[in-house]
Amino acid sequence: MQPSPDSQPTDDFLWLEDIHGQKPLDWVRQQNARTESLLDSDRFADLQQDLTAILDAPDRIPHVSKRGGWYYNFWRDGEHPRGLWRRTRWEAYLSGEPAWEVLLDVDALAAAEDTDWVFAGARLLRPDWDRALLSLSPDGGDAVAVREFDLGTRSFVTAPEGFELPVAKTQASWISRDQLLVGTVTDADPEAGDATRSSYTRNLRVLDRGGPLEAAETVFAVDREHVAAFGGHDSTPGWERTVAIDAIDFYQSTTWLRDPDGGSGADGNRSGADCDRTGWRRLDVPLDAEVDVHRQWLTVFLKSEWELPGAAHPAGSLLVCTVDGFLDGSEEPRPAFLPTRGTTLSAWAWTASHLVLTVLQDVASALYALPQGSLAAPESGVPSSRVALDATRRILLENPNPADPFLTLGVAAVDDEDPDCGDDLWITATGALTPPTLLRATLPTHLGAAGTETVPAGVVPELVTVRTGPERFDATGLQVRQHFAVSDDGTRVPYFQIGPAELELDGANPVLMDGYGGFLASKLPGYSGVYGRGWLTRRNPEGRQGIHVIANIRGGGEYGPDWHRAALKQNRHRAYEDFAAIARDLKNRGVADRAHLAATGRSNGGLLMGAMATLYPELFGALSCGVPLLDMRRYTVLSAGHSWIAEYGDPDVPAEWEFIRTFSPYHLLLDRPVAGAVQGRDGGGPGTGYPDLLVWTATSDDRVGPEQARKMAARMLDLGVPNVWFHEDLDGGHAGASDNRQAAALHARSLEFLWKAVGDAR
Repeated sequence: MQPSPDSQPTDDFLWLEDIHGQKPLDWVRQQNARTESLLDSDRFADLQQDLTAILDAPDRIPHVSKRGGWYYNFWRDGEHPRGLWRRTRWEAYLSGEPAWEVLLDVDALAAAEDTDWVFAGARLLRPDWDRALLSLSPDGGDAVAVREFDLGTRSFVTAPEGFELPVAKTQASWISRDQLLVGTVTDADPEAGDATRSSYTRNLRVLDRGGPLEAAETVFAVDREHVAAFGGHDSTPGWERTVAIDAIDFYQSTTWLRDPDGGSGADGNRSGADCDRTGWRRLDVPLDAEVDVHRQWLTVFLKSEWELPGAAHPAGSLLVCTVDGFLDGSEEPRPAFLPTRGTTLSAWAWTASHLVLTVLQDVASALYALPQGSLAAPESGVPSSRVALDATRRILLENPNPADPFLTLGVAAVDDEDPDCGDDLWITATGALTPPTLLRATLPTHLGAAGTETVPAGVVPELVTVRTGPERFDATGLQVRQHFAVSDDGTRVPYFQIGPAELELDGANPVLMDGYGGFLASKLPGYSGVYGRGWLTRRNPEGRQGIHVIANIRGGGEYGPDWHRAALKQNRHRAYEDFAAIARDLKNRGVADRAHLAATGRSNGGLLMGAMATLYPELFGALSCGVPLLDMRRYTVLSAGHSWIAEYGDPDVPAEWEFIRTFSPYHLLLDRPVAGAVQGRDGGGPGTGYPDLLVWTATSDDRVGPEQARKMAARMLDLGVPNVWFHEDLDGGHAGASDNRQAAALHARSLEFLWKAVGDAR
């Protein structure tokens, strides 16, 4: 369905959508020069140098993943900007000065092949761990080449003997030494090719060693209108299985298990429910549930209520049962977590005998360990409808920093296949003022099957402090506080304020707000030398230090699926009202007035910044808008935009375009012109005009694409708005940077731009 002609806005800047065209790139270079000239100063150069030193610092924590008997790490520094893939043994790693075995020098590879390769991950072959599938991006984008690597010889195994897949949006996993499960795009034709409208693969193939990709058997296919086909093969001994996912949209999907004797969903030309599923068994759970299959366990994270015969479970619940029991109907999924007011599940991880939950209580992290025995089906056959995450199940950790009570905790199993460390966990602890600490924890064996033998005060794991990150900035006198603003509909919206414990509340403190508000993603406090050096420890001419504010607005996951769903589609405005409410709260509390208030966001957060510029310009002095969505009329036909219709709505449906248009910044420039905009930020009088705006992107961003950022800046300049600037890096992908030096330049550019606007303000 197409919108009516009178609803289609005129677009004079479509020519900027030619990403690699000469005319658009000439415009990009012109705008880059203008922005770089604005920021060119000794102060900017010093900041960029400082941030580069932080990102390249040799005393950073080298995080590792255990595979077999080795611990693998990918490392970038000043000498190796593209990075080293390397490994070591546990005793050496624990010593603090490991002898690393370098497997691949990406800088050397890039020089030898005259390609600016960016390392994008490795998947090792079980159980020998002697081969790997390496993903390499030529420009930092999502499209990668996949190449087989021999860890013994530290060299690539070239075709036809080795697996070698060309650059595309590709996923690949080992089925066996001589077979891969591959999802990739070989023909991007929108009608007859193997790509979905979202630019991802619609087919999964089984590729034999030495065979051509085009001739590989298609075993699973999805409708072209769906987002993608995703798949993987678990080759863990005893639990071998192939899993496929038909991603219908960003939040709805079906999960399928392949029969052990194989099966072929080979008719990729059939559509929707008619796509062949021969040889596959569907896990019959709600379409919007998040499904995980791990060894014998099936976990189902609910995003809406699910009524089962034994009980009705609310959105935000985590249900568990065995895969076999679910498939044969002998087990009903049982709750391992039920949400309460203010409490939501953030993540979960399995060890050999425990399920470990990361829970947020008003955006503060806590960890709980559930013995797998307590998750087993009850003998009565009646599932429990209640789960109590009481103090006896909580993993107790000390917080060494009383000025920073809101630590963010991350958890991952070390190696649940290794009998010597199957119940070991990696735990990372960090806060806005607390450098990260990497711990290795061993869960105690006295946790009984029913949880009755737990230590009364909680779970006290055996802990080894593996690494502690150094301080990157002087946090003396700084404090983390949590506040709540009241949004337009009365909802209390939390935010973290990081800054001086003692403030003059006269509105003259330089404040940088940070927000996202989408896709169920939570904004949690964490240590950042970049923000510490680039904002918190800077002082304005009156000696005021910078303040960093982290906004936990609706659309995110801070309070679970309902918090996210509250800002979907026609309710998108709630995320923007929340952010504006926090800005007003900062003003009302005397922290910062408009002249001293800046904000930053990227991707969906870039859309947030565009909405602030066009809907709430009176609240902000400056905005940094990175790799953004901004043209919500055409976002579905640009890069991977079609996959986000479930978040924003479909502009090709007239009724949906009516509400999408109300948060499309590119169109709001015409629909809601801002008073005083032509004269600049203050030219129309107090509180009028657009804030100073930096729009930045990357040519190689193949997720959102650079087109929307280009067009937004071009339209504003064409309207006579003088205080908008634009910058586009040639590579870096959606992250905006491919190495630490480029990342430092990106951060320095944004932070210096904002500080010039609100930090230097009188």
